[in-house]
Amino acid sequence: IVWSADGVIVTAHHVVESDSKIGVGLPDGQMVSAKLVGRDPSTDLAVLRVDSRLVVPSWAEPDDLRVGQLVLALGRPGDSIQATLGVISALGESWRTPPGGEIDRFLQTDVVMYPGFSGGPLADAAGRVAGLNTSALLRGVSLTIPTPTIRRVVETLLTHGRMRRGYLGVGSQPVRLPESLSRQLGQETGVLLVSVEPGSPADQGGLMLGDTIVALDGTAVRHMDDLFGLLSGNRIGVSTPIRIVRSGQVQEINVMIGERE
Repeated sequence: IVWSADGVIVTAHHVVESDSKIGVGLPDGQMVSAKLVGRDPSTDLAVLRVDSRLVVPSWAEPDDLRVGQLVLALGRPGDSIQATLGVISALGESWRTPPGGEIDRFLQTDVVMYPGFSGGPLADAAGRVAGLNTSALLRGVSLTIPTPTIRRVVETLLTHGRMRRGYLGVGSQPVRLPESLSRQLGQETGVLLVSVEPGSPADQGGLMLGDTIVALDGTAVRHMDDLFGLLSGNRIGVSTPIRIVRSGQVQEINVMIGERE
């Protein structure tokens, strides 16, 4: 899908099999070479750049969409474009993919994802692109990555060439809190630190083996996915308050979030 007129294209990560020798077919039938700008396996997105001027489609935001709305999935598995019609079957809140990527809205259709349709657009009745289709994030489910997620990932990859992830340097596992602490904190579980890497941001910030993280920057941490999701790229280099339970007492310490290599 064309993202910008200066040659930026977004597609599905899993369909870009190589980092080099990538070819892109243009609407006029011409095949041109493309350079891989970057990819994010956690959201199944990849960004390419070609040395051509392109026509940019209009994009629809999630708030423009409704369950039951007619949509058209487009794919180009060969020389010609193919299409399949369906409806939006589910619209939900943000969610996290199995590899840990954050998707701004859950967008499911009943469109049949034929081979070659991943990486192609989902279009609404007005011809706007509602997102990018993928069959790789959840097995057996036709999902569409919505516009806000695509925008965030594309902008990050264009700037940094990769997705930046925050880093603490800890090993952890979920743990149930004592009943008294559960009532005090309003949550039943936290994340117990089972290892702290020497010299890591966690170590330098004062986190210790046996601490239980219950919140990061005011947001509750109940499971490991919560902690992973809160360590986003915009926290890198930022001193962040982390609420912990240590020796049965609730404390708050500040940790400078590092960057995962």
